[in-house]
Amino acid sequence: MQVGNARYRTGADIPDVVAVFPLRGALLLPGGKLPLNIFEPRYLEMVEAAISSKRIIGMIQPHIQPDEEESDELDETAKPPLSKVGCLGRITTFSETGDGRILITLEGICRFRVLEEVHCRRPYRQCRIAPFLTDLEDARDAANIDREALLRAFRDYLEVHNLEADWDSISRAGNETLVNALSMMSPFGAAEKQALLEAADLKTRAATLIAITEMMLAKIRDDYSSRLQ
Repeated sequence: MQVGNARYRTGADIPDVVAVFPLRGALLLPGGKLPLNIFEPRYLEMVEAAISSKRIIGMIQPHIQPDEEESDELDETAKPPLSKVGCLGRITTFSETGDGRILITLEGICRFRVLEEVHCRRPYRQCRIAPFLTDLEDARDAANIDREALLRAFRDYLEVHNLEADWDSISRAGNETLVNALSMMSPFGAAEKQALLEAADLKTRAATLIAITEMMLAKIRDDYSSRLQ
């Protein structure tokens, strides 16, 4: 896996302990690019430490309880439990804004499983991890996804919301890029994003994305029909 100027081939290229950034609703996948606006002091410190080291940060969602799903409010100061799976990213671009913020782009390396949280004196959280080493390889099942069904679901979603897309770029994208890009940009909730992250392989992720999109479309159509009655 080539990310920026770095190449990640084996587990030896991945640190055992990483700083993690718990962010609800954010999805980073291997090869994907996630822009972030960093302004909290603890995360500014985390980014500065990463930039001076191996530039690696673990994106992860706080674990969502069923009764929290409808609320966007989350007390980060209480150190909510973390999801079991996240994704490592390398900082490939960064810039200071002049008003105390840092803008970064994280490019996905591989997913990881949290083994344990490491207690430290830093204001941000760190975890001991086990990387998904298969993510460092080329996706072997990229040719097996149902590209037609994926594009049809995406097209229907755009149509329902009166949105447009750059179909020339979409038609040129490879299957792996297409599946991961659509998963990351999808406006789904935290639970759905986590399901896409934890999908066993690219084919499963594509099928999950299609299923979630079709369920959302069905709900929108049912809601519309009920309003007409």
